[in-house]
Amino acid sequence: MKFVTYLRVSTERQGQSGLGLEAQRAAVAAHVLGRGEVVAEFVEVESGKRSDRPELARALAEAKRAGAVLLIAKLDRLARNMAFIANLLEGGVEVTAADMPEANRFVLHIMAAVAEQEGRAISERTKAALAAAKVRGVKLGWAIPERVSEQLQAARKGAAVNKARALAHAENVLPVIEQIRAGGASLRQIAAELNARGIKTARGGKWHATTVRNILTVENGAEARAAYPG
Repeated sequence: MKFVTYLRVSTERQGQSGLGLEAQRAAVAAHVLGRGEVVAEFVEVESGKRSDRPELARALAEAKRAGAVLLIAKLDRLARNMAFIANLLEGGVEVTAADMPEANRFVLHIMAAVAEQEGRAISERTKAALAAAKVRGVKLGWAIPERVSEQLQAARKGAAVNKARALAHAENVLPVIEQIRAGGASLRQIAAELNARGIKTARGGKWHATTVRNILTVENGAEARAAYPG
């Protein structure tokens, strides 16, 4: 049996030092022992709060291509992230976890439903609390005049974060695009292949010739657009 492994660490420092990775690799190796071999490994350096997972997308695409099982080193914390679970379910590949071997597609469906319900409950409680505060005359959020400068700073920071995310996504997906392009595929054909592999754009949408062209600008030394179409 073939396995494609997906490991995750929370910080760049952990990714460089190997802190946390060795324990995950040990768990993966123990699971694979006697069952098959690992044909590819993908490491995500990202906060657990983030929902976009470019390395996960690449791992899913490779598992589908190789006819392998996607082996997640640690599913326990990530299982509460609905977007993460949705990506797994939409990947079209068999998934298992070293720390939770019983987490087959059926179990993941249940986890997704629980995560969705919990998210809805939190949203409803937050709205109710804000409505009650407003009735009491409490000024909320950016409605407070003293927070105008803070709002501007947050907007600038948000734009910078979005740009960084887009660039990171471009760097992760570029090798896949180059691999497809090496076969003589056009921009439109590359987009179709990316969509067929289940790889999403930075915004989680479908690929088009224009989005592929924007990603390829990275190769020429130009920055990818912070919010390219898709």
